[in-house]
Amino acid sequence: MAFIGAVISSFAPIFLILSPLTSYTDQILAINRTRTSAGFSLDIPLIMLTASILKIFYWPGARYDLALLIQAIIMVAVQIVLLKVALNNRPPWRGEGPFKSMDQGRPFNFWRWKSQWLYWEYLLGLTLTLLTLHTFLRPTGSSIYTQTIGYIGLAIEAILPLPQIFANQRAQSCKGFRVSVLANWLLGDAMKLGFFFVSGSGKVPWAFKLCGIFQAFCDAGLGLQWWIYGDGREDRDRKDMLEKP
Repeated sequence: MAFIGAVISSFAPIFLILSPLTSYTDQILAINRTRTSAGFSLDIPLIMLTASILKIFYWPGARYDLALLIQAIIMVAVQIVLLKVALNNRPPWRGEGPFKSMDQGRPFNFWRWKSQWLYWEYLLGLTLTLLTLHTFLRPTGSSIYTQTIGYIGLAIEAILPLPQIFANQRAQSCKGFRVSVLANWLLGDAMKLGFFFVSGSGKVPWAFKLCGIFQAFCDAGLGLQWWIYGDGREDRDRKDMLEKP
C-alpha cells in the first residue's frame, strides 16, 4: 500500500498538469479537421474556463498543491483554444435543434451568443471582477471569500459532464464527442482521487475531494451513455450502405 501511495504521489502531479493537453487536444484537432463542432457542447469550455479562473484566484488564500494550480493555468490556455475553434466552426443551427430546449431557459441567451466578442467579454469581465475583489478583500485561507470562490469553482468543474450528458441524451448519440476526451476524464478521475486522498491533508482541501467524487460519478454516467449509444458510426455506416448502387 505504501508503494502504491508513493507511485501515485510521484506520477499523479505530472498527469494532472498534462491532463488539459491530453484530454482536449484530440477534440480541438477533430473539430478543426471536420470543420464542425456539431455534437460538442459549448458549455464544456464555459464550465472549465470559469472553474479554472476561480481555482487560480483560490490559490493565494488556500495555497493548495502547486500541481493543481499549474493544471488550472494550462487548462485556461487549452480551453481558450478549444472555444475559439468551436466558435469558428459552429454549425448554422447552433442554438436550434438539439440545443433548443436548453437555450430557451437562458437569460439573455447566455453562452449562445452570435457574436464571438461576447464570449471573450464574459471571460475578461470575470477575471477583472476577481482581481478587484482580491485587491480589496486580501484573501486568506480562513476567509469566507476564499472558501466561497474555492467551493464555487470546484462545484462548477464537478458538473462538467452534465451538459454533454444532456446533449447525448437528447440526440440518443455521442456523435461529435471524442472518446479520447471521455477516456482521459475517466483516467483523470482515478488519478485525481488517488492523489487527493494519498496527499497530506494540508495539500488538498476537502473541497477538491468532494467535488472530485461527484465528477467521477458523472463521468461514469457519460461512459455508460457511450456504451449504450456509441458515436453514431453505425448510423453513418447504414446510410453509406443504402446510398451505394
